[in-house]
Amino acid sequence: MTDHRAQVDQLLADYRRSRDQLASVHRELASISESATSEDGLITATVGARGVLTGLVIADEAYEKYRPVELAAQIVKLTGGATVKAFEGAGEVLAPALPSGTDPQALLLGTADLSAEELAPDEVPDDEDESFDDRSWLAQADWPRTR
Repeated sequence: MTDHRAQVDQLLADYRRSRDQLASVHRELASISESATSEDGLITATVGARGVLTGLVIADEAYEKYRPVELAAQIVKLTGGATVKAFEGAGEVLAPALPSGTDPQALLLGTADLSAEELAPDEVPDDEDESFDDRSWLAQADWPRTR
C-alpha cells in the first residue's frame, strides 16, 4: 500500500509542477506586446501575443499625408508586422512547455501537426445536378394554411 501512496504523491507533485508551469506560461503570454511603426513615424500598431490589435496611434499629420484607403493599408501592414514579432515571442514562451518535437508556431496558428492536405479546404463537386443552391428545402404545400 505504501508503494501506491508514493505513486499518487508523485503524480500529484507532477501535476502541481505542470499546473504552475502552465500558469507561468499564461502570465508570460499575457505580457507579450509588440509594435510596428510606419517609416515616417506617423502610425504605430500594437498587438498582443495572439496578434490581436491592442493599440493604434495615428498622428494628426497622417490624415493629411494618407488617403483613407492608404491609411487603412498602412494599419493592416503594420499590424501584420507586429503580429509576426508577437508570434515569435509567444513561440519562445511556449516551446519549453510543449512536448518535444511540437512546433509552437504551428500550434499558435491552429495547424498543430496537420499536413497541408489536411488543411486544404474540401473540394466542392462541380456537377450541376448536385447543386441545391437555388432549391427550397421546404415545399409550399408543407406550410400550414391560415384561414
